[in-house]
Amino acid sequence: MSKSLFVTRLAASAFRRFRSIEERVGIAVFAAALVFVPAQSVFAHEFKIGSLEIEHPWTRATPPGAAVGGGYVEITNDGDTADRLVSATADIAGRVEIHEMKVEDGVMKMAPLPDGVPIPAKETVKLAPGGYHIMFMQLKGPLKKGDKIPGTLTFEKAGTVKVEFAVEAIGAAAPDGGGEHDMNKMDGN
Repeated sequence: MSKSLFVTRLAASAFRRFRSIEERVGIAVFAAALVFVPAQSVFAHEFKIGSLEIEHPWTRATPPGAAVGGGYVEITNDGDTADRLVSATADIAGRVEIHEMKVEDGVMKMAPLPDGVPIPAKETVKLAPGGYHIMFMQLKGPLKKGDKIPGTLTFEKAGTVKVEFAVEAIGAAAPDGGGEHDMNKMDGN
């Protein structure tokens, strides 16, 4: 039985037992907390270095034998000076590169970004499916849902920060439903 079905049945049973509106509201709030609070903890991991806030580094689970995986993160620069994500590492990968996916002549292409990704002052940059991302190559094993993959992000000015990439389901989208990029903005247009 799924957790949400169990919580629904528990709440329905409690509603029959409690007659006052206060008791029913209390049970409803408790039931909602059971469903939503654990989900929040999965997504709520942040890291900070200098004026940069790194929110929810994550990756998707991979099937056994997969050689590559993608890493995603949201980086907010609260400072007055632009910075640049220049490299990354992950314990599970033999090699890690920063890449960009973009459409050229109607074809989606992926290319490494040897100079990294600019992080403008007072802006947020999303590394998400379909745009900028971290490419984990030469995987040493499968990425398993629920695991945390230790790694680092290195910035041109702020330096290096240790992070953990949360491994989510194979088909997971960005936590905020992202993966949507304003490609014109990324190209500076």
